[in-house]
This record gives sequence, structure tokens and C-alpha cells, in this order.
Amino acid sequence: MEPFSGTSLTDHALVSGEVLLSFWQPKALYRWDAGVAISAFLDGLKAGKLLATRCPECRRTLAPPRVFCELCFRPIGDWVELPGAGTINTYSVSYVNWDATRRRTPEVPVVVELDGASPGIGILHLMGEVGTTLEEITGKLRIGAPVQPVWKPAAEREGAITDIRYFRLAEG
Repeated sequence: MEPFSGTSLTDHALVSGEVLLSFWQPKALYRWDAGVAISAFLDGLKAGKLLATRCPECRRTLAPPRVFCELCFRPIGDWVELPGAGTINTYSVSYVNWDATRRRTPEVPVVVELDGASPGIGILHLMGEVGTTLEEITGKLRIGAPVQPVWKPAAEREGAITDIRYFRLAEG
């Protein structure tokens, strides 16, 4: 048996009407439901705030927020606003884009442990204002360095993690 048995369609069959054709424009509108916790987190970002939830049982403060604690499985309803600053947990200097193309200047992804959140809880974002060469970047950054967010102007925010343009080293 041939792997793809059957009869191929020909241009003549399509043009002559031997084969029924139907043309239509689908109305394919898709939305992703972020859920209760992430929706509130994104609304907070639009307002220039970092929101977290606190577990009533184990007292962990989680950012991004969750509606239940994955350690003690208790529902979470206590919301707190974090100050926004944090410390570098880890970072990388990348000369490769998401599509595997090379970059001329590096991008610096960073995991920031947010002040007010439980230890080990952080978000992945980008560092800015750290230079354009490997030497400049590694000369400025260190694990544990304090950072602060750089927000888009309020009129440009849309309720996305990119409402924080990047993190930069904290002044002082």
C-alpha cells in the first residue's frame, strides 16, 4: 500500500467545478482568560503597582500572585502591594534573540526577587542602563544588587508585564 493513496486534485477539477469549493472569512477572535490573580496583577501593572498575594496558612507572599498556595494548598485572598524594588537573583548576558538570530548588542534577562515577597519568589524581566558590552555589563551587575523598575508613562501602559520597561540598578 502506498503511504498516501488517493487521487490528487488538479487545477482543472478546481476551476471546472468538479470539486465543490467554499470561500469564507472566519471571524476568529481569540482571548486568553488570565484568571482572577493574574488579571489583578496585570491591572496593578497598568496602575504602576506590583501586587502579590499572601497565604494565610504559611504566610508566604507570592508574586506573581496565585489564588492558592502550591505548598499548603490553601486558598489565598489576602492582597498586598509590593514596593517595586528588588534584588538580582540571577542574570544572563545574551547575544541571541528569541528566534536564534545574533544580536550586535547584548540583552540582559534578569530574575528579580521583589522586596516584600518571600525569598526565592521573583519575576523574569530585562535589565537596562547597564552598558552595551560584556565588560561594561559584568562590571556593573552582581547577584544581590538592588534594582528598581523603570515604568512606561501611565498613558502608555496596557496591563502587561511590559508596562515595566526594564529594571535598573537602584540609585545609592
